[in-house]
Amino acid sequence: MDIALPVRPRQPVRRLFLWSFLCFIYIISASAGFAQTSLTLPFFDDFAKPSGTTGEQPNTSLWQPGSGVYINNTMGLNQPTVNVATFDGLKANGLPYVQNNQFAQDYTDTLTSRPINLAGMTTASGVYLSFFYQIKGLGELPDGGSTSVIISGQPSTTVVVVNQPADSLILQFLGSDNVWRNVWTAAGGVPNDQFIQTFVPVTNALYFHAGFAFRFRSFGRASGPFDTWNIDYVYLNKGRTSADAYVKDAAMRQALTPFLKRYTAMPLAQYLVRPEAETADTIATDIRNLNNVINNLKYNFIVRDEVSGRFLQVDTLSATNQFLIGESALVRKFVKPLAARSLSGASRAVLRYTYSITTSDEQNLTIPGGVLKQNDTLSARAVLDNYYAYDDGTWEYGLQLGPRERVAVRFVLNKSDTMAGIRACIVPFRTNQSGQSFVVTVYGNTARTVGGRADGQPGTVLYQKAFSMQYPASRNGFIDFPFDRGIAVKDTFYIGYQQLSSTDTTFLRLGFDKNSPFGSQIFYNGGSLWEQNLAQAGNPNGAGLNLPGAFMLRPVMGGKGSGLVTAIDDAEPLAPLHAYPNPTTGLIRWESQRLTRLEVINLTGRILHAIEPSRGQQTLDLSYLPDGLYLLRFVEGERAAVQKLIIQH
Repeated sequence: MDIALPVRPRQPVRRLFLWSFLCFIYIISASAGFAQTSLTLPFFDDFAKPSGTTGEQPNTSLWQPGSGVYINNTMGLNQPTVNVATFDGLKANGLPYVQNNQFAQDYTDTLTSRPINLAGMTTASGVYLSFFYQIKGLGELPDGGSTSVIISGQPSTTVVVVNQPADSLILQFLGSDNVWRNVWTAAGGVPNDQFIQTFVPVTNALYFHAGFAFRFRSFGRASGPFDTWNIDYVYLNKGRTSADAYVKDAAMRQALTPFLKRYTAMPLAQYLVRPEAETADTIATDIRNLNNVINNLKYNFIVRDEVSGRFLQVDTLSATNQFLIGESALVRKFVKPLAARSLSGASRAVLRYTYSITTSDEQNLTIPGGVLKQNDTLSARAVLDNYYAYDDGTWEYGLQLGPRERVAVRFVLNKSDTMAGIRACIVPFRTNQSGQSFVVTVYGNTARTVGGRADGQPGTVLYQKAFSMQYPASRNGFIDFPFDRGIAVKDTFYIGYQQLSSTDTTFLRLGFDKNSPFGSQIFYNGGSLWEQNLAQAGNPNGAGLNLPGAFMLRPVMGGKGSGLVTAIDDAEPLAPLHAYPNPTTGLIRWESQRLTRLEVINLTGRILHAIEPSRGQQTLDLSYLPDGLYLLRFVEGERAAVQKLIIQH
């Protein structure tokens, strides 16, 4: 191989020796080509993780690093086995590829295999790549249509413009001429609840070389979690046909249902008040047989506290643990968890509960059995610490609220407690919204009657505070928003938030877990009335949000409060905490004669003006402020409220 080296000026002997040594290493590496690092057939990945491991990135022993795809078990619907690879407009760190152009379209995630040695093979070798794919899943639907784009990966002297499906998933093969070629494409536009299996033959002589590789690329909107595709069960091997659809593999699939009956996480002190009542009656999952032969299986169920290391439940020996699964069948399995009474005296616990099956997958003749056994185990965690949660820690989308809309989430206590703040997962969408203001409100409970039965809804405002928005450091990360004092609560309380921006491009998107079974705890207010989200409570045609799932909004308990603020309405009516007129030219008025503090805040969260009204003062002149949108924060004893104010001269 001829390698041109740059001409170097005269240098000291030591530097010249180092340069010569590096050149020698480069020549040896270049001469070795791909053969030294190429994988051999079969190539298989269903994105399952070895037992006891986690991670959201692809296996770097099979795939090139830096792909941007998200390995998870929550974005797919009816996936073949545990975990899928999700493609969208977010990088691996959870941030959009393009953050300040909401309409930007481009190639987004790319999943590229390591080099694979196909040297010496021919069309007669029967080399096929098969995989399952799904459009949308629980993400956002890719659109149909087409656009002209420049294909990358070509020689630097070549510019290739093609008519590219606007939102699409593409499969490309790498030839011996180092050019990527499209061999399969799926276009957006029509959602699919099932995964579709696809077979792509390797027939072009250009692909039978020692450095063959393949890659999946998504094309779509690059400004957020848009245009979602899922793939699973990627399998490349020789000696196959397009009818080679069955594999000796029995596998876990859907995520385990919650260990807790009413939450996915709750304070340990609250759990121990009623451990039996707070523990789920059953935990469920499903198992798929990917073979066309009946399989005899056995399940195991284990619960272990990760904090103390103690096993709280071990169910592995019973004869009833054995069961048959039919050919190409899908079965739903249930197990009963035991209440964790033995946690008394602990300050926190993290219950790792694991469901696994014993299979004969290691007898597979075409795929190494050790790889297939990785999809025989599923686990989840129930955190018993100092916070409540309805979500599983992963979002499938981010939901926004309009300027007049409010959302609140209900929490029911077993005993009185004190709130220290909230924890929220904010999803990057379209434009960078860092610093935008939003208001968090703690509500008490107001009794009401719905359909002849007693119920409740958000009532008295117990606490209210404006915060500046921050993004987490990673996908599914949370940000803590602490209160400036502890808020004591009892019985039932609600945590709500309201967006303060008035433009679509600056709306806050809160993470939404579409897999959560606790959607009926959401309340929605579009202006003046609270409505319960009843999509999961037997009323799919009701008003309001009507969404299965949970907002990733978690109250953090354990703060130190002064005086008990209960979730019970005040006995006497109080003057509303708001100013008028709105909009105003500058002079504002308010009704309350007991106002103790009034703050004027801009949308970055900076206090521009603050007063402690004197006795009888119920007006304030703000005409010196320029036109724009501001926040007014009213404080009256234990009450607080935040209002948007528009100044127009």
